[in-house]
Amino acid sequence: MNILFLMADEFRYDAAGFMGNAVARTPNLDRLAEGAMVYDAACTPSPVCVPARQCLATGKYPLHIGCERFGQDIAPGSLTFARSFSEQGYYTTACGKLHHRGPDQMQGWMHRIGAETAVNWPEAFAGRSQIGRRKWRGAEDLKESGAGLSPLALHDDYSVRGAEDFLRMHFGGLYAIPPETPLLLMVSLQQPHFPLLTERELLDFYQDRVPVYWNEPASGHPALDARRLGPAEGVDESDVRRATAAYYGMVEQTDRRIGQILQAVEQVGQSLADWIVVFTSDHGEMLGQHGAWGKRSFYEGSVRVPLMVRAPGVPPGRSAAPCNLVDLYPTLLGLAGLSAPDGLDGRDLFGPDPRGETFCQHDGSAFMIRRGNFKYLRFPHAPEVLFDLAQDPDETRNVIDDPAHAGTVAALRQRLDEFCSPPK
Repeated sequence: MNILFLMADEFRYDAAGFMGNAVARTPNLDRLAEGAMVYDAACTPSPVCVPARQCLATGKYPLHIGCERFGQDIAPGSLTFARSFSEQGYYTTACGKLHHRGPDQMQGWMHRIGAETAVNWPEAFAGRSQIGRRKWRGAEDLKESGAGLSPLALHDDYSVRGAEDFLRMHFGGLYAIPPETPLLLMVSLQQPHFPLLTERELLDFYQDRVPVYWNEPASGHPALDARRLGPAEGVDESDVRRATAAYYGMVEQTDRRIGQILQAVEQVGQSLADWIVVFTSDHGEMLGQHGAWGKRSFYEGSVRVPLMVRAPGVPPGRSAAPCNLVDLYPTLLGLAGLSAPDGLDGRDLFGPDPRGETFCQHDGSAFMIRRGNFKYLRFPHAPEVLFDLAQDPDETRNVIDDPAHAGTVAALRQRLDEFCSPPK
């Protein structure tokens, strides 16, 4: 069974129509979601690009693969879901961003297409900038947001064209690979990651339509209040509105590119109804909520991701159970009727294990566990936090000291202690 794995970067969980957004125009994702299982409580294993993607690749959390921060990578030759599929008869092709920083740019993939393959290796090159990458500059990025061309848009166009050409060549018999060979095709796009630039037409459309987070009160918690931008940093409401409109424009551009890929599959005589199709992102974007921008936060805007899985035999619907990107490794193998290796942290989302909890880690020493509607956060140099998402979906009240939740806090503390303990 062929597999199409669609991925975006920094795609906020609620920035699409199928997640209830009435402003964002995402017809292609919405069409996919109509026939998919949609996960309403999917989380990233890390709210940072590199560790999130390497956890996705390995089916393990940052703590267990030695990739806990930006700039790190999994070891060359690691066991990844791409390697598992390659070893079990699939032709595996990745178009676009995998975000490996080390010398092994393939990590189990048989074929790579795309502009995002720069590395920090060998050591002689380590201090040099990489094409298409720069750090978030805070208020400066908001001030410069608006109409314009992002290098990441060019990368994405390159990746989409590569996927289209690959499909034509494969199903047109232009490769030596038999067309009946099962495919795992991943198209990993870089937008709507900053810089916050979009087409003028899209910026104008969204400018007065987008909901904006402005003058959001601080929580008073030192970790949760990090990455806030407001008047003190020279940011005004017009900057926030323009940046938000640009982000929505990039979301629509991403949806268009996904539509191109879906159309390319159908144009080579394939029916998407016969394929396994996944859409997700590596992490979210705060977009000014709680006054914060970017990722690197355990708030829902950063840690929660859109996720849908569409496959023959899987009835469409919605799941409220917490899950994680690490679950996709065993889930995809299970849907394809293949065996998963032992020792994965992830679970098959369609298997018998009703775990109902998930974890996230940031920067090596900050951790989150979500069980049901409760989210417990632990920081190395800041107080603990407990959010009750059922009663407080906007995460404005830390109920860690509420006697009514003492049992929940004790149980989550113990479970996180177990998770962080070295294996025996």
